[in-house]
Amino acid sequence: MKKIKVSSGIFWVEEPETDLRVLCGCPADSVKHLMRKGLIIEQELNGISCETGPNAILLSDLPLQKEHFANLAEFPVLQMLYRQGMMIPGHPGNTGDKPLLIGIEDQVLAQAEYIYRGNYGLDSKEKMVAAGISGKLAENLMRMKMKFSFDEIKKTDELLDIRVVEDERIEIKNGVFIKRTATNVYEFSYNGSRVEVDLNLQYNESYEAPYSLGHHKIKRQYFSVIHTGEGNGWDINRPCMSSIITYQGKIYLIDAGPNITHALTSLGISANEIEGIFHTHAHDDHFNGLTVLLRSDHRVKYFSTPLVRASVERKLGALLSLDRDDFSKNFEVHDLELDKWNNIEGLEVRPVLSPHPVETNILFFRVLWENGYKTYAHFADIAAFDVLNSMVTDDPKGHGISKEYCEEVKKMYMTPVNLKKLDIGGGMIHGKAKDFTEDQSDKILLSHTEEALTDKQKEIGASTSFGMADVLITAQQDFIKSNAFKHLKMYFPEAPQYELSLLLNCPVASYNPGSFILRKGEMPDKLYFLLSGIVEYIATDHGSHNYLSSGTIMGEIAALSYSEIRGTYRAASIAYALEIPCSLYLEFAKRNNLLGKIKQNLGLRRFIQGTWLIGDMISCPVKSRLVRSATEVEFETNQELIPDEKGDLFIIHEGAMDIYYKDERIDVQGSGGVFGEEKILFGKHSTVRAKTITESKILQIPAEALQGIPIIQWKLLELYEKRTKRWKYE
Repeated sequence: MKKIKVSSGIFWVEEPETDLRVLCGCPADSVKHLMRKGLIIEQELNGISCETGPNAILLSDLPLQKEHFANLAEFPVLQMLYRQGMMIPGHPGNTGDKPLLIGIEDQVLAQAEYIYRGNYGLDSKEKMVAAGISGKLAENLMRMKMKFSFDEIKKTDELLDIRVVEDERIEIKNGVFIKRTATNVYEFSYNGSRVEVDLNLQYNESYEAPYSLGHHKIKRQYFSVIHTGEGNGWDINRPCMSSIITYQGKIYLIDAGPNITHALTSLGISANEIEGIFHTHAHDDHFNGLTVLLRSDHRVKYFSTPLVRASVERKLGALLSLDRDDFSKNFEVHDLELDKWNNIEGLEVRPVLSPHPVETNILFFRVLWENGYKTYAHFADIAAFDVLNSMVTDDPKGHGISKEYCEEVKKMYMTPVNLKKLDIGGGMIHGKAKDFTEDQSDKILLSHTEEALTDKQKEIGASTSFGMADVLITAQQDFIKSNAFKHLKMYFPEAPQYELSLLLNCPVASYNPGSFILRKGEMPDKLYFLLSGIVEYIATDHGSHNYLSSGTIMGEIAALSYSEIRGTYRAASIAYALEIPCSLYLEFAKRNNLLGKIKQNLGLRRFIQGTWLIGDMISCPVKSRLVRSATEVEFETNQELIPDEKGDLFIIHEGAMDIYYKDERIDVQGSGGVFGEEKILFGKHSTVRAKTITESKILQIPAEALQGIPIIQWKLLELYEKRTKRWKYE
């Protein structure tokens, strides 16, 4: 029996005698990692080209690790079904076996529902009407969906075999057994041979991207398109098709695909800097990076049609067993009207339905400028003209589309614009470059393919690479400085504008990735107000390694307390910071009667800066608000922590506590440890208990103070999942 470490949190287990090949762990882009390792390669069977690969997937017990999805089996399953040929009639890879899905019950069921939603989206006319469209349109969309689905919507268990692992060792296939020995730890055995797989990410591990993107300086233009992905779900060298729009210095994403954290870091953008996301549809290569937008201290704006949003909500809910209402708790939802120009503070967007197996809208953007509008069209996951033609039916009740609708879609695809990005992935559900030979757009970019462009395609459209930008309207102002004013105003709302301008007149410094901004042990003579990019805060003596984003003041506490820096601030991406002399900052605070206020609770502010829950990706104004809302309470030894009816979150400042389920201890927490997450997340009393081990000082933060901070909710959900897995399965 063979085990190979593929990447952090991903392993390959193979038993050749039984023809068992298990992908253990399937976070984002796990298929691309297998390709890089040579565990998926092209082959020819009976004259037919296809791929090798896994025929089973072992799921993580934990749906989240390091605030990222740990189980994303959609693309690995698609690779087995289609690229290996396991479900294609007459294909030599179709031996009658189905892909195996292995794991604990709740994760197997969650993945089955998520894969189903990825295949079909909204699976009934009634669900579409509930999303706000007319009954006639819903009927036509269902006819089209059934045609894409080969006239039948299949439940996931018709496509997959499932093995639920509980307390006992079970057989997977032909004498190969598996046993769960601890949370995320499994033992495979066959004929006396054993291998152990530990899917837990270690302290210094994160899920990795299969490609390197380098670091890029971007400029926030008045209206531009930054290209962040030209590949597809199988391209091992590039991110999946996506773009960023900058408008009046604000940053908007178009879709959120796998490893978007890696892409944003390469561009020097943190989640806190993202104004919003425009979403085309819920296929994984455009969807599974949504969690990154929850690593923010405010709700990111979500723009799409209600139809697409309903599909996305159901798929996200399936992954995490969340209610659909939880979506609006984590995102600021802005529904767009179909086929109309929706005005978003001057940026106009027109979503148009596009034929696809799940609910999909392509997007037109325009901004007013001299001589009219400048327009960008983002055509993700469109259908090729020959596919559209093959779907035409004269039967008004038959599966497919009408001739009139077919011609209407083609005409809409050919709308001339200044810049158009096209999906040319081909096959049954993607576009083809040749259909746009006569397109009169100023510039066409060909995207969403893993293949090199042919000469014919190069005659039709251009290509681009990660980090390149097409500027449609050039900026004549410095949006970095205007962004600085916004953050300063949030931190010092009482200060008049002319006083804030005093600080804004300080220079803006740029830092390359890996460079120091402040080092442990220094007595700072300057503060650094982070305007853009990501900075690491590392304090090994205190067990801290957090990431800081825009709105963070570095060195403030040391300057106010006339003490040394306790940790090192190091640029993790290209970063920009306002350099403010400490003497000027203190004089500014005195002049505006702010010194007493910002000096309050310095000890608590220093403490929470190093905690995993609040010290990470939360700006200084939000941290200060949380400190002001907190109450520090002293607890005696063996005293139980009980949230009130509204709910409190307990964070240990000094001391330690045990976490119990019934009478069994399942966790021990020291300084920075947290309890009360279940009440905060679900509004119900906890199924676990906490009791102090020693005399302790504990911060109690009321539930209402934590609302509207997605990264805290997200981290608490991961903590809740870890604890419940311990008492349910161990």
